[in-house]
Amino acid sequence: MSNSTKGWMLLSAAILAEVAASLSLKGALEHAGLYAVVAAGYLGSFILLAGVLRTGMALGVAYGVWGASGVALTAIGSLVIFGEPLTLLMGIGIAVVIAGVLCVELGSQAAHEKAESA
Repeated sequence: MSNSTKGWMLLSAAILAEVAASLSLKGALEHAGLYAVVAAGYLGSFILLAGVLRTGMALGVAYGVWGASGVALTAIGSLVIFGEPLTLLMGIGIAVVIAGVLCVELGSQAAHEKAESA
């Protein structure tokens, strides 16, 4: 498995751990036992994110994808689990954040290719 593939797999796991922790935080307000999931999820997410950086993925890309994906998935998860609203304006905001992260990723790839060809 290449470092790139490993990095994206670890990043996906970090995102899922962070989203689980964030959603559990709301649930823990009524079920205190979920605080253990919150702590484990956030700790696991940061450990996985460190692993992503060890694969050579750029910090701006890793953190951008992690943050934007976490926001989008947490908003969708809170709609599904807690019935919280997801308005059109919120959807547009999520789309703009994702577009920004894509720009960072594409810019990073272009800079990497330029450095390799030099």
